[in-house]
Amino acid sequence: MARFDVYPNPDADDRILIPFWLDVQNTFLNIESRVVVPLHASEHFDIMVRNLNPEFTVNGVRVVMNTAALGAVPATDLRRSVANLGDQQHLIQEALDTLFAGY
Repeated sequence: MARFDVYPNPDADDRILIPFWLDVQNTFLNIESRVVVPLHASEHFDIMVRNLNPEFTVNGVRVVMNTAALGAVPATDLRRSVANLGDQQHLIQEALDTLFAGY
């Protein structure tokens, strides 16, 4: 598991609205859970806040990072990554900083 890996949402019923989860936890902690941020399908995400909700494309799907909904999930729920957004680290980190530190 690597920071900024993207995983399919393991809940099939939820996958239409939230197709992916983004792992934002550092790679140095080897614990039983990972902190993830839901990546919502853009067409199902109405209220975007500047710097808090960046948009990305993952496997051809346009998604929005719902930073305020981050949470921990068991690492076993994250089976196989489908992408890595490390090249978008500046946008991801800015969203996390906006949530925790303000502007």
